[in-house]
Amino acid sequence: MAERKFDQKFGKDLVAGLPTSPGVYLFRDEEHQVLYVGKAKDIRRRLASYRNATRRKAHRKMRTIVREASTVEVRLQESERTALLAENELIRELRPPYNVDGAYSFLYPSIGVWQRDGQALFCFTTSIEAWEGIGFHWYGSFRSRLRTKDAFDALIDLSTRLGHLEPRTRLPELPRVRGSRVVGVRRLGSARISSVRRFLAGDSMDALGGLAVDLLEKPRARRDAADVQEALDRLAAFYQSDIEKLRIAQDRLGRKPDYVPQQERDALFITSRHS
Repeated sequence: MAERKFDQKFGKDLVAGLPTSPGVYLFRDEEHQVLYVGKAKDIRRRLASYRNATRRKAHRKMRTIVREASTVEVRLQESERTALLAENELIRELRPPYNVDGAYSFLYPSIGVWQRDGQALFCFTTSIEAWEGIGFHWYGSFRSRLRTKDAFDALIDLSTRLGHLEPRTRLPELPRVRGSRVVGVRRLGSARISSVRRFLAGDSMDALGGLAVDLLEKPRARRDAADVQEALDRLAAFYQSDIEKLRIAQDRLGRKPDYVPQQERDALFITSRHS
């Protein structure tokens, strides 16, 4: 039984001896490597849930962690907020095998925009350091690679309908970075690039409206109206799910709207929710 195994490994009096205050807990294997890091508003109640885990599917992960672990360490915290921040930092630092969320912040994607005389480069990447010196202005970072890539593709679709796709041979010398994509568009126009920048910065979703109006003047865009509307809808959905939420988190903390590095993003959201 899970309860007997928990008591055998960690002591039958462990849970009863814990306070009902916030804390983080670390399950370690026999080699003292951290398997899982968790946080709780009530540390006694949370570890009691591991002790009392049943054979229900919802408890499978807890049973597995108890089975694999040899020790559990509890670190009490001043508040739920500090517990969340401590958990986030430990997950980023240790990358325990049974943690997924927050463990791989280095994979959070960003979108970069570079412009000169109505020409633009758009970059999708998780490695902005590889593009230093080129002059990209970065937006993000965002948590979902799938949603960000989908929005990037929609942005390129609309941009190349308004301007002209630049052959790669005409682009400046650029690094080749695995998992990244760079697209050049010429004759896009400074006003349109500015609208894209305002949109990505979370200033207003109305910036999409200006692009939509410009697209109405393009015969090919009118001919492919259904595809254009789908791309606009995908960008609007990304604004609501990712861009706007990032801007709101910055505004709540009185932080100047700007690029948020990958390693700071989760902490920003935790702090803004508990401010």
